[in-house]
Amino acid sequence: MHSQKSNFYIGMKEQNEEKNKDMGEFISKSEQFIENNQKRILTVIGAVVLVVLVCFGARKWIVQPRQERAAADMFAAEQWFAADSLDLALNGNTQFMGFYDVIDNYGHTKSGNLAKYYAGVCNLRLGNYAEAVKWLKKYNGKDTFTKVLAVICEGDAELEQGNDDKALACYLKAAKMEDNFVTTPTALFKAGMVQLKKGNNDKAASLFKEIKKYPEATEYREADKYIAYAEAAAKK
Repeated sequence: MHSQKSNFYIGMKEQNEEKNKDMGEFISKSEQFIENNQKRILTVIGAVVLVVLVCFGARKWIVQPRQERAAADMFAAEQWFAADSLDLALNGNTQFMGFYDVIDNYGHTKSGNLAKYYAGVCNLRLGNYAEAVKWLKKYNGKDTFTKVLAVICEGDAELEQGNDDKALACYLKAAKMEDNFVTTPTALFKAGMVQLKKGNNDKAASLFKEIKKYPEATEYREADKYIAYAEAAAKK
């Protein structure tokens, strides 16, 4: 028994010595590699640091000032939009930029991106439906509301052109994008109305019933009426 224990400890000792030997060789090789490639390693590290500094500098001294100029140049167009002066909002005048100018000059900034949304909504209100779809599709919204509203407005523009299936697809997409009592009931209601138009009364009723989950919504007050209408139509 004593002999077995001795052999066990001897074996463990030999394994540990072997591991320490291997580790020592690995460290030695690593040190040798670093010593042999020191210049190359320092060059790579320097390049990475330089890229980081360039990116930081570009953001601080180029991107941010450009975004500030874009926001300032779009201010007049936003005021015209609020006043429902849509042609001026789109095209500007001799003194101030319109949304098209902002897109052309600052297309890759936050304001340039937002100008695409405004351009789409302006064209929708002006009855330029194909142009509205064009700009609304180009808008890359990140916030909770405008990214959904852009899809709803795209659906409105498609519906005005008689593209019911495309409109329905937009409304159903918008209903799933963000769950809130502002955009979700609106999208559900519009989708329900398209389904009624298409004669899909059961599907319409189901969509109107979804609105009942949002008692704060404007559409909530009308939901029961449309549910009753859709269910009655489905029985005929």
